Amino acid sequence: MKARDVIHCSGHPNVRALHPTTFEVTTEPSLSPAGDCIIGVCADRGAADLDPDLKALLADDRAIVTTRLSVDGVETVVISRGSAGLTLDHPTDLVWRRSAFVCGRTVAVGSDTVARTIDRRLIELLAGGAELVVEIEASIPE
Repeated sequence: MKARDVIHCSGHPNVRALHPTTFEVTTEPSLSPAGDCIIGVCADRGAADLDPDLKALLADDRAIVTTRLSVDGVETVVISRGSAGLTLDHPTDLVWRRSAFVCGRTVAVGSDTVARTIDRRLIELLAGGAELVVEIEASIPE
């Protein structure tokens, strides 16, 4: 079983990507310097708007979640897990976490990548306002 969704968002001059445990994209149009986990703004959907088939797989402890962050040919691949505790009901935010903490914004847990470990070339492009494509795929191993 597999499901996929694609989110489009934009970079922002305040993208710093220094957070040690998460990264986030949001539908909000702006970003303060304090938002050091946010890598994309003006996303075309929040957690609540993800494809229903994808949401069902994300909310399964067995799910392997592969997220591709792409900007102008520069890509970072993030491997995470799903969690039965995910509600995926936040209207504006999507958060990937290294920990197992879940809330309505959480898309995946146990992520092997966080804001500060994302390819710095990708972050520089985002700080220049480039478009970010976020591809999320979840699968249940056979």
